[in-house]
Parts: sequence; structure tokens; C-alpha cells
Amino acid sequence: MRNTRVMMTFAAAAVAAGAVAAVTSAAPSVADPYVPMCDVPACTPGIAPNVVLGAPCSNTTYFVFGSAVAGPSTLPGRLVYCGSPRRYEPRWFRSPEMHGIKEENSRCDEYVGEVAQAPDGLFLACVADGEARWRRGDL
Repeated sequence: MRNTRVMMTFAAAAVAAGAVAAVTSAAPSVADPYVPMCDVPACTPGIAPNVVLGAPCSNTTYFVFGSAVAGPSTLPGRLVYCGSPRRYEPRWFRSPEMHGIKEENSRCDEYVGEVAQAPDGLFLACVADGEARWRRGDL
């Protein structure tokens, strides 16, 4: 009887230790950030509607794209972006070709000089500096 109790105690301890080991060894994994499949402006979130080309704008870092309704030589729906030329206040400019959602610092060999948006809304430009990568577009 005594041996049975000792064996039951050891068995219970082993089960408990196994449960603790299973819980503590299952550390949360770090997954890559989700980047949706989006290669065009139509699926890009945060594009401001009804902006006027050349008009003042406020944010040159995040969610900088807009869809123009008016402005000099502008067709309705033209993609524009909020930029700040040297020494001037930000305003809406015609956008280079825009390629949807891309991950900052990922390669962009075929898109040099073009723009995109990161999943968090950061303005990106494809810059060839040794190798072509999506970099912050507001710098």
C-alpha cells in the first residue's frame, strides 16, 4: 500500500512537471508582420478623397496619398501625395507610380523612383543606394 502511494505521488509529480514544461516551453513565436497582397492604389487603405492638387496638406509621413478632384491640369481621381519641398509648407503633388502596400527595407529592384505605403501607413519610396529597397519617403 505504501509503495502504491509513493508511486502515485511520483506519477502525479511527473504529470505536473510535464504540464509545467509544456506551458513554459511554448513561448510565443515572433511572426513576421502581416503584409497584405496589394500592388495598386485601389487596395491601399487611407487614401484621402477629394483633395486639390497644390493645396496645403498636413502629414508628409503617414497616409500621405490622396485622390484629386481638382487642380491645375488634373483629372479627377489622379493619385497625389502630401510632400514638402525645401523651405515650403507641405502641399499635394502628383504622385509617381504607386505600388500598394510594401514592407519597409524590402527589395524593390523593378520600382526605382516609385512609391508605396507600409502596412502602418508609412510613406515609402524605392531608392537605389547600392541595392534598391523601400525606404522612408519623407526623408
